[in-house]
Amino acid sequence: MTATIEPSSARISDAILDRPLTLKQVIQTIPKVYFQKDPRKAWFSVLLSMVAVAISYGAIALSPWFLLPVAWFLTGTALTGFFVIGHDCGHRSFANRRWVNNWLGTVIMLPLMYPFHSWRLLHDIHHRHTNNMDIDNAWAPWPEDEYINANRVLQWIYQGMRGWLWWLASVAHWAVLHFDLRNFEPRDRKKVSRSILAVALFAAVFFPTLYWLAGPWGIVKYWLMPWLGYHFWMSTFTLVHHTIPEIQFRPGETWNEVESQLSGTLHCDYPRWVEVLCHDINVHVPHHVSVGIPSYNLRPAYASLKQHWGPLMRETHFSWDLMCTITQQCHIYHPEQAYQRFRDITHQSR
Repeated sequence: MTATIEPSSARISDAILDRPLTLKQVIQTIPKVYFQKDPRKAWFSVLLSMVAVAISYGAIALSPWFLLPVAWFLTGTALTGFFVIGHDCGHRSFANRRWVNNWLGTVIMLPLMYPFHSWRLLHDIHHRHTNNMDIDNAWAPWPEDEYINANRVLQWIYQGMRGWLWWLASVAHWAVLHFDLRNFEPRDRKKVSRSILAVALFAAVFFPTLYWLAGPWGIVKYWLMPWLGYHFWMSTFTLVHHTIPEIQFRPGETWNEVESQLSGTLHCDYPRWVEVLCHDINVHVPHHVSVGIPSYNLRPAYASLKQHWGPLMRETHFSWDLMCTITQQCHIYHPEQAYQRFRDITHQSR
């Protein structure tokens, strides 16, 4: 099964690399009004997410056992809205005052157990080096030799993360990267340590309290399952943003900024209720063109980009076919055709 990706003609990367186009020129085609912060809209998004999370947790509390999966999934989707607000704070596109961004970003990510500054700094690397095989830290595929030389256990884990266990990949990303101070520059480690401490203190209060009120099943029912629902969307969104057979990761020497941000980022339409609860995070092309655009302005900014650069952009709809295409084809890096499948690798680990 193959999902429909538009446009589907000649390689977009060739169109970009053959013209003297800079990212600054692309940004200049977006009306300046879409970069302006609106406190009313920003704080309304916070209110919307808080109400959605409260209602969905009420659904968990009141649902019979056979409806719990629906309530868990709804709650995980609503919690993803918390992350998107923290995402705006991390890019300083929520508020003009830095302390407001830092304070709100830290607090709203606590229920997700995300240390704010850890995530912010690592995510900034992804934006500055999107689809750069040498540097990007979000969903960059393994080269063939790296896969072949990995031990069998790592191969199995990678196969799962690139296959039908893709929805757990952001759990691994969260656990491996965000709590290790070695992943950060020495100048940033103090603020990262504060963020990790904030998460640790929150967990030290939250989990014993939840255990006391609802027991071990309460931790599973009210935290673990909604948290996994959140990570389903976190994994899915991040994967789909940059992973289809037509999007090529490139080594540093051939990497192109405009290609990676304008054409290496996929616009994907999801069901409207998901878009509302997740604050349009999947209108992702304008966000990669400029992180200064607040989430509530992404749709009009995308319309503007599409008007000027439509032939250089890709868009699709979220579907079973799309996920089948990604999980069945987008496995191992290929320098010319973007990806090759696991079954096409002729050698295995030592």
